[in-house]
Amino acid sequence: MNQLQNFNFNNLQVRTILIDKEPWFVVADVAKIIEATNPTDLAKLVDDEDKSRQSLGSGSPKNIINESGLYQILIRSNNQNAKPFRKWVTREVLPSIRKHGAYMTSQTIENTLSDPDFIIRLATELKEERAARAIEAPKVLFADSVAASQNSILVRDLAKIIKQNGVDIGEKRLFSWLRENGYLVKKKGNDYNSPTQRSMDLGVLEFTENIHHHNSGMITVTKTPKVTGKGQVYFANKFLKNIA
Repeated sequence: MNQLQNFNFNNLQVRTILIDKEPWFVVADVAKIIEATNPTDLAKLVDDEDKSRQSLGSGSPKNIINESGLYQILIRSNNQNAKPFRKWVTREVLPSIRKHGAYMTSQTIENTLSDPDFIIRLATELKEERAARAIEAPKVLFADSVAASQNSILVRDLAKIIKQNGVDIGEKRLFSWLRENGYLVKKKGNDYNSPTQRSMDLGVLEFTENIHHHNSGMITVTKTPKVTGKGQVYFANKFLKNIA
């Protein structure tokens, strides 16, 4: 649900609406701050992806702009209020919204002190935001740990990376998972645990051949599966779904 918030700059009202926890500013209010006579023309200065129209509860939909759109307007303005308004927004309003889930005006503070429902709602929003960040954190770390890799690694090394990033799995279980899901050969024999044709076609697994000379004079060849750089990203995405 989008949340309308009001605040004042030099005794002039500026309305914001939170969309996906990001503030959007009402263009008409910004126009008053920088003394622009035509809010519609002001909105035309903003890139399409940074502006929208939104109903604020009554009357016709209003032109609104996001943070990027606000900067596009203010950087073009020669009005004396443009610079102090930009500083105020970037140093006070936006950090407060991102820290508390709301711009902590005197009215907001009063609500937190006197309105139990408001406190519960604000606390719930903060809890949800922190929970979302907690979920994303291991994903970002995991993705970063494999995305830059261009070297092939052993399956046990991939298992270590996966385990370090929140998935309880070891080398044996990862080998089993790869066999059960068609990436390694299941059938006992010379090709056991070798990459399947499917995994090699995908470019996610490869193998190295090891030649063993026995005292009897017999020579055997074994294949060691390795996870390619592409495969590390591929399997990371598979296991990230389990983290979520």
